[in-house]
Amino acid sequence: MTATLFSLTFAVAAPFWALMILLPRWSWTARIIASPLIVLPVVVIYALLVLPAFGDVLPAVTSPTLAGVRDLLGTSDGAAAGWAHMIAFDLFVGRWAWLDSRERGVPALVMAPVLLLTILLGPLGLAAYLAVRARWRRPAAVATGPQHLG
Repeated sequence: MTATLFSLTFAVAAPFWALMILLPRWSWTARIIASPLIVLPVVVIYALLVLPAFGDVLPAVTSPTLAGVRDLLGTSDGAAAGWAHMIAFDLFVGRWAWLDSRERGVPALVMAPVLLLTILLGPLGLAAYLAVRARWRRPAAVATGPQHLG
């Protein structure tokens, strides 16, 4: 079952990445990516991997040591859970960057490599987006929020 869950992890996330990278201007992409629930399938896989081993996982994450984390991730179950953890957070960060880039007017051709970097090397993709987003300011109406009339 672990190998199947490992294989499913990226498979359930890939359609959302494809929408953001390949179809960024399609109206359905915006509707779908607007929901933070797009990460839920990966979170379910993560839960299926972690909850049965919770007794081993909890001590390793509440008092982490290099040896303890190595031992936890050095099993098939641990590696699959680590992969699901990374895919879930990478997708959440990619979703945030994609939504934020649309508000700022960052061109899709600029975002495509940033999103690819986020898929492959999550934190470096985040760093790349933080550098990119500094060049594009939010429109004033979005930055200040709705005005209160009263």
